[in-house]
Amino acid sequence: MMERKKLVAFIMTMVVAMAMITGCGASSSSKKGEYEGELIMATNATFPPYEFVENGEYEGIDVEIAGKIAEELNLELVIEDVEFGSIIAGVESGKYDMGMAGMTVTDERKESVNFSETYAVAVQSVIVPAGSDIKSIDDISADTKIGVQQDTTGDIYATEDYGDEAIVRYKAGPDAVQALASGKVDCVIIDKEPAKAYVAANDGLELLDSAYAEEEYAICVAKGNDELLEKINTALTKLKSDGTIDEIVSKYISAED
Repeated sequence: MMERKKLVAFIMTMVVAMAMITGCGASSSSKKGEYEGELIMATNATFPPYEFVENGEYEGIDVEIAGKIAEELNLELVIEDVEFGSIIAGVESGKYDMGMAGMTVTDERKESVNFSETYAVAVQSVIVPAGSDIKSIDDISADTKIGVQQDTTGDIYATEDYGDEAIVRYKAGPDAVQALASGKVDCVIIDKEPAKAYVAANDGLELLDSAYAEEEYAICVAKGNDELLEKINTALTKLKSDGTIDEIVSKYISAED
């Protein structure tokens, strides 16, 4: 009788152990988001009106579009606010499902990640102090101290055009603008919509009329995660066709701008 009890106990122990192993195996092999019910988005929430924090909540064009994409995929959107320069590496490693932060498609970035269809068109603009000698793009030169947010296309384009020695890099857009306000740089090159917000919040700064560059925003996804990329593109197509994206954009950007 005792031997039988020992046998039953041994069998039960093995069943529990196998269940734990199976459970762990399923968890470790699951793709982030797809099986856990979450869509994890990496962003840099210092980029109004695309992503910013208001009253402790994430707001903005990218945030709302990402929320709609998550709904289409029957997933819960989870936002991770990180430095812009770490987004692609985090997506590439699988730490985040996607990156969405007013991100422009470039050949260099495409070496590391894949991109969705375009969901917004943007312009790179120049902020200067009121009364600055810089009246147009033509007045910027290799001798100009140009503030940029590190790893953004403003950084990439300005470095290509004026050389690395002309560039002063900051981790966040507001840091570059604050440096401009305090006279540490001569101008800041950054996307037009956040530029307008920064100028409105800082007396003594103004925006040049002429655009520095035009570009398109897209969502980055890890190479090899073709299933998620296809689902995101399908969702974007629907959100474009039914007017949802236009409605979200118009909520933050006036048609007259």
